Amino acid sequence: MLSLPSTQRTSANTDIPEEAKAPSRALPDQAAAVIDSGAIAPGRTTAFTPVRLAAVARSRIESLFDAAGIRIDGCAPTDMRVRDSRVYSWLSARGLRGLGEAYMNGWWEAADLDGLLQRVLQIHGDRDARGIDEAALFIHSRLARLAGPPSPSPMGTHDEPPGPELLRSILGEHMVSSCGYWRDAYNLAGAQEARFDLVCRKLGLEPGMRVLDIGCGGGEALVFAAINYGVSGVGITPSQEEAERARVRCAGLPIEIRVQDYVRDYRLLDGRFDRSWTLGMFERVGAKNHRSYFQAMRSSLAPDALMLLQSIGSNRSVNRLEPWMEKYVQPGSLIPTAMQVDEAHAGLFVMEDWQNFGADYDRTLMAWRANLERGWPVLREKYDDRFYRMWRFYLSAAAATFRCRRNQLWQIVFSTNGLPHGYSSVR
Repeated sequence: MLSLPSTQRTSANTDIPEEAKAPSRALPDQAAAVIDSGAIAPGRTTAFTPVRLAAVARSRIESLFDAAGIRIDGCAPTDMRVRDSRVYSWLSARGLRGLGEAYMNGWWEAADLDGLLQRVLQIHGDRDARGIDEAALFIHSRLARLAGPPSPSPMGTHDEPPGPELLRSILGEHMVSSCGYWRDAYNLAGAQEARFDLVCRKLGLEPGMRVLDIGCGGGEALVFAAINYGVSGVGITPSQEEAERARVRCAGLPIEIRVQDYVRDYRLLDGRFDRSWTLGMFERVGAKNHRSYFQAMRSSLAPDALMLLQSIGSNRSVNRLEPWMEKYVQPGSLIPTAMQVDEAHAGLFVMEDWQNFGADYDRTLMAWRANLERGWPVLREKYDDRFYRMWRFYLSAAAATFRCRRNQLWQIVFSTNGLPHGYSSVR
């Protein structure tokens, strides 16, 4: 499940960092950024002037973008059109995080935003553009990911979780915030329903089975399974608001919704379940709790049970999310690698099947962005342009990571003791 930015109404003035609002006072820090980047040798700093600094910062960014086939103020859809010259120093100081912040501030545009970001990611430009403030983010993330659970979104001290109106506008009628399955689907609603059916078929659901949904959200997967496969179940969510919405959605069905911290309290689950699924929650568990999660699932399942884990997956081990996502979306979350999943379940489960349909997340995210753009004329009565640009950058950047295959979307089927006759893969 992708994390969702805060719904706090941002201000075009108060949310721009002080050094951005007053660039003349920020020149020493910006100069240090350019020096640390290696663009100018420390011994030559006496010649710094605002004009010289801007030229050096622009040269560095142009060189980086040139390698990605991106031109500054070019004519191609993936070219960057600069609206404010502060963007160069901001990117030099803050790397990819600065790219997102500058976009939020309205300092640059691109006709094909996700295409531009895809080009940057494909040449690993986000790694080459590391800014001077990333050491603090690294330390923060290193501690947070080990401790789990993730911290609240840092968009402000009075942030609220995304409200139903906003989520419905972006995610669709049933507000499902995870990847759809587009193999035979023609729209977002069909892709989400196809994913629920894929989960049910992979787990071989039959009438009378009891299922467990960890991180159930609004209960949509449980509703689908109860209506179409005749099962009963329990859904776990840490959100009182989500639980209330899920109870309304599940009314009249044999489904119980519990408010429970699925990082700290899933170890307290009672009863035995025939099947279990976790759809888009594992990224929030924290590396320290991966093993505990699998231990809790093992103790909650019957001896012949199956479990399905759906999670975003990373190609390489990292200490934190991308800097912009780390600051604005979900600090402390960690996208697991295949090795981390393998180590966490070793000796507890038998891995029966592993499917990767990460390319479908690109299509899902672009459908969400199209919904945002269609719904903005109504949403703008409540939220400002910087808020809109934050969401548009978020959805575009996330889509780019899947399009260039940096991130994956896994569905993994586990059995408690191994199936005597093996498992036949379902697609």
